[in-house]
Amino acid sequence: MCETERAKGFVRPVRDGYVHVGAPGAKFPLRELTPEEHERYDRFGYVKFEAYPDGAGMFWTQDRLDKIGKGCGTRTLMPQAIAETYARKPDYYGSTFCCGCGKYLPVGSYGEFVWDGTAERVGT
Repeated sequence: MCETERAKGFVRPVRDGYVHVGAPGAKFPLRELTPEEHERYDRFGYVKFEAYPDGAGMFWTQDRLDKIGKGCGTRTLMPQAIAETYARKPDYYGSTFCCGCGKYLPVGSYGEFVWDGTAERVGT
């Protein structure tokens, strides 16, 4: 990040460490699919539906359900330049590396990482 951008200040603190905690669970209760939904969506692997209060919702696959809270627990550190990018624009990256798993995994509200020492999802 250039000096001009640094002078503007960060919206968030610059953090350089995050922990692999696994995917977050549903925010609202999950229900079984109706027979009509099974007919329509089984080909996509959906097994549950999360109804949102506004009438919308989200379908869940068994694979996604199986990943809830199943991170490896490893703390990973990132270079300063990447940490500054997250501080400036949290949604810039779609994934980040886990040193414990040895692979890139998603970030964001449905991502698998939290900032070290917090419950805040990386990329939000």
